[in-house]
Amino acid sequence: MPQNVFVGRAAESYDAAELLNSQPAAVDPAVSFLADLADLAGDGPVLEFAIGTGRIALPLRERGVEVHGIEISQEMVAQLRGKPGGAAIPCVVGDMATTRAPRIGEFALAYLVYNTISNLLEQAEQVACFANAAAHLRPGGAFVIELEIPQVRRMPPGQSNVAGDISTHHLCFDTYDFANQQLVSHHYWPRPGGRMTTFESRHRYAWPAELDLMAQLAGLTLRERWGDWSRGEFTGESAQHISVWERIMPASRERSRLGP
Repeated sequence: MPQNVFVGRAAESYDAAELLNSQPAAVDPAVSFLADLADLAGDGPVLEFAIGTGRIALPLRERGVEVHGIEISQEMVAQLRGKPGGAAIPCVVGDMATTRAPRIGEFALAYLVYNTISNLLEQAEQVACFANAAAHLRPGGAFVIELEIPQVRRMPPGQSNVAGDISTHHLCFDTYDFANQQLVSHHYWPRPGGRMTTFESRHRYAWPAELDLMAQLAGLTLRERWGDWSRGEFTGESAQHISVWERIMPASRERSRLGP
């Protein structure tokens, strides 16, 4: 069963903890990228897996895109519902690996951002997530994932931890379990009065090539891969990737579209 860590205080404080990642500089490139893909796909709804509190979904809806969601945390959905426009987004509570939204097979785009596929801790769950995305897409529809590249190159032999964000407002470091392809992210936020808010989350990391195989098993083919939401080049030095896979159109449909 996929983990649900966003309960209680974690759900209530999520927006405050992610304040910098909710600023226009972080959000706008992702929203523009997804809106462009939705426009290319033509009329049709889009589906966000792990929609959370609507960091991406709400501004995407403001761009005129019909957004639906799947979210495992009822408490995160409650946060979404409390925001302007949040109640208008259809959202199904359940895990993104198996839960089906209404209008299955009609979506022009499905997307999963901010490393969230790594919250699925088993390879089989990640494979199922790709299959679930493919089932929701119409032929020619696209599935988009944003995911960090594992930072194992930064560690010498014998080291299993690496710092992520080190700033005055947030400290993060990851501890790796190489044998099981797992990591734990440790987060610390300083608070007034010398207090500290802490949060830990477990993840299964995966390389782009492994995700491409998951996509192939689901009947998806890689369309494009970028190093960031602004379509920067993806290279061996990239810290993340934005990958777009397309649901393969059945041969009979393709022949009909092209003519005899």
